[in-house]
Amino acid sequence: MEPFSAQGISITTIGGSTFLAVIAVLPLLMGKIGKLPYEIASVYGGTGLLIVVSVALDMVNRIQDQLVMRSYQGFMRRSTVR
Repeated sequence: MEPFSAQGISITTIGGSTFLAVIAVLPLLMGKIGKLPYEIASVYGGTGLLIVVSVALDMVNRIQDQLVMRSYQGFMRRSTVR
């Protein structure tokens, strides 16, 4: 029986590799199913899609950090230290 961490890493690796395989094949599928030229379909898949997702995740993290920071500063202003 594998340790829990090794099993978790295996599951994560399989999930991540499956996701990347789908992203790599996405332009071909869009071209075949949507009858789009490959040049247009390639804009919506592969590297471009990974960049869009990573930028969106980074933006969400930055917004959350700003909200936490403002909330913390507001808490510190209201408190009175004696």
